[in-house]
Amino acid sequence: MARRISTRRKSLMTILAWFVGFLIFFPILWTILTSFKTELDAIAIPPKFLFFNWTTENYVAIQEQRNYFAFLLNSIYLSLGSTLLGLVFAIPAAWAMAFSPTPRTKSVLLWMLSTKMMPAVGALVPVTILFRNLGLLDSRFGLIVILFLINLPIMVWMLYTYFKEIPGEILEASRMDGASLRQELFQVLAPMAVPGIASTILLTVILAWNEAFWTLLLTTTNAAPLTAFIASFSSPQGNFYAKLSAASTLAIAPILIIGWFSQKQLVRGLTFGAVK
Repeated sequence: MARRISTRRKSLMTILAWFVGFLIFFPILWTILTSFKTELDAIAIPPKFLFFNWTTENYVAIQEQRNYFAFLLNSIYLSLGSTLLGLVFAIPAAWAMAFSPTPRTKSVLLWMLSTKMMPAVGALVPVTILFRNLGLLDSRFGLIVILFLINLPIMVWMLYTYFKEIPGEILEASRMDGASLRQELFQVLAPMAVPGIASTILLTVILAWNEAFWTLLLTTTNAAPLTAFIASFSSPQGNFYAKLSAASTLAIAPILIIGWFSQKQLVRGLTFGAVK
């Protein structure tokens, strides 16, 4: 029998949820508001929340100083390229671990996840030397490879979780009907795991889009994404908070829009298999 929840408790939980949501979103909201302020209003004490002289001069200034669309194009190439490359390796790996496990499968999964715990700076010197010797510094291909390697453990773990929820009998039936391994992967398994694959793609794109450590250290101009675009407005003369906020708003706007329109698919994918 379902537990009955009182109207008062439901109202309190709703208010609490909205409050927590507002706290999480507030830094983004403050960044957007600051982008429409002058530099004096941006550092005013006490802070000005809504009542200030709204201006778009920061957006005009950063467009004149930097080519935003060149950085945006690089971010799109890097995030989509590393995600698609990751799917090529993650889907077969997750399939093998989910439907053909070995006694060492759990150990391999834990080892893959443990690589995410290593500080990125620990691999900085060897990666930089390797990229220099291979001529991959400030190249899109080099960054796509490094982002692919960074996010591959997360992709395998997520896809493995989703694939484990698919009954193995369905794949056995497809094999009895004469399906090849390729058909089993892409015509039987993939359509059934669309929510999981979609959420994996979205999460990986966001992680690659927001990656700052490697994109700032391995690029200068040609392959510099939006993270470098934001960092370029921090100068020895000081931090121009209004311009930094405008640059940050332009950098996060595409991800916010994608997340807003795909939130249902993302939530469905992240909760895939949680409720039976």
